[in-house]
Amino acid sequence: MNKIICLIICLFTVPFFNAQQLEILIEQALKNNPEIQQFELRYNIASEKVNEVNTIPNTEFGVGYFISEPETRTGAQRFKVSVKQMLPWFGNITARENYASSLAEAKYEDIVIAKRKLIASVSQSYYNLYVNNAKQTILTENIKLLITYETLLLTSVELGKASAVDVLRLQIRQNEIQQLFDVLQQEFIAEKTAFNNLLNRENTRIINVISELNLPTEDFEIYAKNLALHPELLKYDKLYQSVEQSEFLNQKERRPMFGFGFDYINVDKRPEMNFSDNGKDIVMPMVSISIPLFNKKYQSTTKQNKLQQEEIAAQKQARLNTLETLLDKAKNDRISARIHHAAQAKNLKQAKNAEAILMKGYETGTTHFNDVLEIQALQFKFQLNQIEAVKAYYVQTTLINYLTNQ
Repeated sequence: MNKIICLIICLFTVPFFNAQQLEILIEQALKNNPEIQQFELRYNIASEKVNEVNTIPNTEFGVGYFISEPETRTGAQRFKVSVKQMLPWFGNITARENYASSLAEAKYEDIVIAKRKLIASVSQSYYNLYVNNAKQTILTENIKLLITYETLLLTSVELGKASAVDVLRLQIRQNEIQQLFDVLQQEFIAEKTAFNNLLNRENTRIINVISELNLPTEDFEIYAKNLALHPELLKYDKLYQSVEQSEFLNQKERRPMFGFGFDYINVDKRPEMNFSDNGKDIVMPMVSISIPLFNKKYQSTTKQNKLQQEEIAAQKQARLNTLETLLDKAKNDRISARIHHAAQAKNLKQAKNAEAILMKGYETGTTHFNDVLEIQALQFKFQLNQIEAVKAYYVQTTLINYLTNQ
């Protein structure tokens, strides 16, 4: 699990403090998240079942008192005490322990799966916070830029180079950006709550979000063969093995049970008689055997176990197909995100060059202010798209890590 965390952190081309901060947040989530604790408790319960099945049938004790005392040659019988202990067939207890252990191992895979999903959820939520924060920064810069434009435009209105309609159009643009900014602030609060809940801490806790996140120069190598070792698939293997252990136990339980014990009968002495066995108590050792003559139950269990193994094999293959599809899509989407990011960076550079040309033209009166406002809106669009591309890249990388990391 530490390997997964380290691989995630290595993806960040940012100062070490920020990468270290995400590592600490992930470790806190793994330690405090109640869902992880829930799966760990289930595993502990399943593990304790091994001790529960390591037992033999109860020892039977019996006491009887003769209301009408039967007379024997050696005297009258007063009461009877019996003890009996049944024992399962050889290897039966071991088979039960192995079956319980196999179920516990399947429960352990649930912990591994839950931890992987939690790491992915924490990382994706962190990226959402980054995107939100980065967009707010861009909106703030655009609001300041539009204020500068407004001052410039008002001066142009006084000089008769622009109209009041241009000012109103600019103010409408300001209102739209301010609205987006306010909405982003509310979304940030909601995402912060979700993030803190993943760490099982107060919703009001402040999260220091990374200020800048760039794409790495190269993508790390994807080991598709690791998909076969994914815990979601390993869980099916463990379940399949548990059914094998269940059938082995079924074969043991259809064997006879044997037992041993003894009866003790208290005998009174016969009065006014003198012989060697007068009043001699009776001790009778016993051996018993329990044979399952009607074994349709065990035959049915064998058929059920075989069908269950076929079902588990089909479920595993179906899940493998789904995971392979998810991995292939994540790889292609990550490539698309890099392409989209490069295109937006190119467009943004060209838009800034166009803005500089238009501003010079506006100062000389050869360009209308609407053209400046339109190119500024394009810059704003390219900036937001670039941030979304960064988010898409890292979200798909997180999914790839979830699917392929051991």
